[in-house]
Amino acid sequence: MSDSSSRDSLLSDTDTPIRVVLAKLGLDGHDRGLKVVARTLRDAGMEVIYLGLRQTTDSIVAACEQEDADVIGLSMHNAGHLTLAPRMVQAVNDAGLDVPVVIGGIVPAEDVPILIDIGVAAVLGPGASAEEVVSAVRSVASRQAAAQ
Repeated sequence: MSDSSSRDSLLSDTDTPIRVVLAKLGLDGHDRGLKVVARTLRDAGMEVIYLGLRQTTDSIVAACEQEDADVIGLSMHNAGHLTLAPRMVQAVNDAGLDVPVVIGGIVPAEDVPILIDIGVAAVLGPGASAEEVVSAVRSVASRQAAAQ
């Protein structure tokens, strides 16, 4: 598949773009993959609010409120997913927001059901394709919109 046809297959046919807040929660300093995800989602027609490194649950929630976000995307590469993801889901719930949280990064397969059980909407592992990333974000955004 050529670059242009691959990119065209990612584009949305909806009028209202999905708004995604992307961040690194905590002290994890590896953000190269998250920057690739940001570009991938932008190329797919989504609006991306990239918060970058060393964010807190409060800063992410505040950005979601200010930007009217549809999805939160967190990159996890420091083995903190079982601690940080529940805190993020709880912070979103405590703020009264209906914004699904998607986790990407290094997450062992045995931890995925645990994350889903605590309320993470989707988990993407290393090597997830652009199509998988876009599809996951669209899927959780559409499920959330249908639930409202």
